[in-house]
Amino acid sequence: MILIISGTNRPNSITLQIAKLYQGLLNRSGQDSKILDLQDLPLDFASPTLYTKDLYSQEFLALRAAVASANKIVFIVPEYNCSYPGVLKAFIDGLEYPAALKRKKGALVGLSTGSQGGNIALSHLTDVLHYCGLHVLAQKPRLPFVHKHLADGQLTNPLYIQLLEEQIEELIHF
Repeated sequence: MILIISGTNRPNSITLQIAKLYQGLLNRSGQDSKILDLQDLPLDFASPTLYTKDLYSQEFLALRAAVASANKIVFIVPEYNCSYPGVLKAFIDGLEYPAALKRKKGALVGLSTGSQGGNIALSHLTDVLHYCGLHVLAQKPRLPFVHKHLADGQLTNPLYIQLLEEQIEELIHF
């Protein structure tokens, strides 16, 4: 099973729209997938309970279990202040280390409303994921000005769709 992590907890995000679109592309390729939406994190997850396993909420334990059971993980990553969202970092910090990500395979997709497509965000996240032992696919599509190429939850730029389909093909064989 391929787990798609929508890398923000922002309501009505473009990130979740792209995660759903990515899931549709995976389904067309015959791949079983599930979306983990960071909006599902409990409101208190980033409190000091994040560092005390005995205090984890059932909601957080369920999200951790989804990561633990995934064979491959795709991160849909919006660019926030020239990096990736802090909530994504806190979520990764709350995963079981090193077992949650070690020796698993993953892929990253960068999004931004600016011209870089999340390039620096993907670089920062790749460093963290490598430290955690996740093998990251080299092909990392970036979708700059993504808001200008999205209508009704569908990408209107054929190149963006092609880049995602090419990544999926590589991820399947990774």
